[in-house]
Amino acid sequence: MSNLYYESAYRPLLALDCVIFGYEKGTLKVLLSRRKQDPYKGAWGLATGFLHAGESLDEAASRVLKKQTGLDNIYMEQLSIFGEVDRDPTDRVVSIVYYALVKADLYDQAVLEDKQAAWFPITDLPRLMFDHEDMIQKSWGKLRRKSRYQPIGFELLAEKFTLPELQSLYEAIHQKQFDKRNFRKKILATNLLIKLDEKQKGVSKKGAYYYTFIPDKYDELVQAGFNFELKSMAFGQ
Repeated sequence: MSNLYYESAYRPLLALDCVIFGYEKGTLKVLLSRRKQDPYKGAWGLATGFLHAGESLDEAASRVLKKQTGLDNIYMEQLSIFGEVDRDPTDRVVSIVYYALVKADLYDQAVLEDKQAAWFPITDLPRLMFDHEDMIQKSWGKLRRKSRYQPIGFELLAEKFTLPELQSLYEAIHQKQFDKRNFRKKILATNLLIKLDEKQKGVSKKGAYYYTFIPDKYDELVQAGFNFELKSMAFGQ
């Protein structure tokens, strides 16, 4: 049977491309690196690699993310397949695209420097190789949609955070402002957060209290979903 497959089936190269999102100081960012070979040598692009024998797609994506960031156990999700015939001028390459969310306080700067990698604001990306711009835009759209009914956006935050920081994150993801009172009411109603006896220092005289997630509740909401209704909280709507 295997000989029949080899004789009759076309075998393109199978790549994994990973859109890595991070969040820092009110800005949603994407991790890019310089390509070290032709075609597009020196151009900016996504973390990428080819599928190895014996690997599942998720295992291959985890390997690519580990190589690019130095991190394990990153939140990732398969997005889509990009398989246009002429997407790679060298050979026929079909790409399985994943998007990943990385916490700001876990960036491995030494690995980033070694990989000639850098973070770019989602709204100010450089010219990219291949069809990586389309991959990023499609991933961003998925992140916006999914953050309305699952709390995956929290994967971008540090272990403890203030409510203003949480609101700024969601505003960065959706590129719109939300009403402060409605946002807080909605997020606290999920019973997802624990208020800590610690305030943020050096920002204002009063300081905002830090919060953290309830792990079991977070996992429950990821599985069951929740209706965050972000549109109803936006200014001007």
